[in-house]
Amino acid sequence: MTKATKKKLIRHEELAKLILNQPFLTDGQIATRLNVSVPTVRLDRLELGIKEMRERVRQVATMTKEKVKAISKNDIVGELLNLELNKTGMALFETTKDMTFENSSVISGQYLYSFAESTALSIINADVALVGVANIKYKIPVLANDNLIAKAEVKEIRLKNFIVWVTIYRDEIEVFKGKFILVASNKGENI
Repeated sequence: MTKATKKKLIRHEELAKLILNQPFLTDGQIATRLNVSVPTVRLDRLELGIKEMRERVRQVATMTKEKVKAISKNDIVGELLNLELNKTGMALFETTKDMTFENSSVISGQYLYSFAESTALSIINADVALVGVANIKYKIPVLANDNLIAKAEVKEIRLKNFIVWVTIYRDEIEVFKGKFILVASNKGENI
């Protein structure tokens, strides 16, 4: 076995482990971590039969959306990646140029809020839920074409109220944090 072949096999193992542990890494992020070019990552993925990130997200999101109860699946902002009702959830959101303020490449806060709110509402095990109170903090600007990950966690349940924390990250850097008090109801009950 040549030195180049051995190096490639090691890289394939590292690539497979990376995607197993963090399936939503982009080819660019993988290239940086493996210290190779993006085309090398793409060729390696093809050889290993690993789908591109968007396809991996689509598969997971389709299965996860079926668990959502409190809001319509069409009202979800971004793609749900993981969901454990009344406990935790994770979602992906890709920003675009049309979400920016007219004179800059900074994303308008309404998109981050909507992403955080729908992620929080998605993890509630109730027929209907609404935001009663939201305490939010924008940490750093988000730009067009950023990939964002939201992590939501139910911290406390008090009768019909759910206290949910949502943190949004860009490349593992916190860009938004919110505490939501959600009021839930089941069919036939008043909120």
